[in-house]
Amino acid sequence: MGSVTVTSSLPLTGERTVPGLAHENYWFRRHEVVYTALAGECAGAVVLEAGCGEGYGADLLATSARRVLALDYDAPTVAHVAARYPRVAVARANLVALPVPDAAVDVVVSLQVIEHLWEQERFLRECRRVLRPGGRLLVSTPNRITFSPGRDTPLNPFHTRELDAGELAGLVRDAGFDDVAVRGLHHGPRLRAMDDRHGGLIEAQTALALSGAPWPSALAADVAAVRSDDFVLHDRDPDASLDLLVTATRP
Repeated sequence: MGSVTVTSSLPLTGERTVPGLAHENYWFRRHEVVYTALAGECAGAVVLEAGCGEGYGADLLATSARRVLALDYDAPTVAHVAARYPRVAVARANLVALPVPDAAVDVVVSLQVIEHLWEQERFLRECRRVLRPGGRLLVSTPNRITFSPGRDTPLNPFHTRELDAGELAGLVRDAGFDDVAVRGLHHGPRLRAMDDRHGGLIEAQTALALSGAPWPSALAADVAAVRSDDFVLHDRDPDASLDLLVTATRP
């Protein structure tokens, strides 16, 4: 991969992942791989994305879905998505009070959002309400065990409550879902080699973000070269994963 051109008009917050930025590429690809893995579940479906961010994921899902409605609380984000991704319907909404009728959608997707919400249980109940019987819930979140190791309160000040695999699955079951399954996202061989070269790829990026120091050229080149297929998603040892993905069915 060569240099990456900025494509998003949204300001960088440190939390909203955007495409087209070389130094953001690791995080973008880490999110993109999950959207890609879920696109098949959205084929021909009416999809609600709760917390769409920049909108690239909703647009990716729209390549196979019958219709995608994207929701976000941030007004500039909603305006950006409406202007940039015309095949996505977008609206501003509070995610614990979804502006959608009962049993109106086939799939609810919410990636890297639930950790930002104070009322996680209420949000999941809302997801169940808007899903038709047999509809699918697809939710991802950072794994608390590896994201904030040894802590009950998140390291990330934007997060209200992080979850491990058991906690996430329990919340989804308690909200009334069946067929609850959890997979974990892990580094594949190329990323493990980068970990070795840089003393931890995530740690190296985080240290530079906190210090504001210039990026070493070798690290910048490696981060810009990350591909979505450098990550692997499977159900083995979710406690060791970077991110968790729970899938479930509304009975």
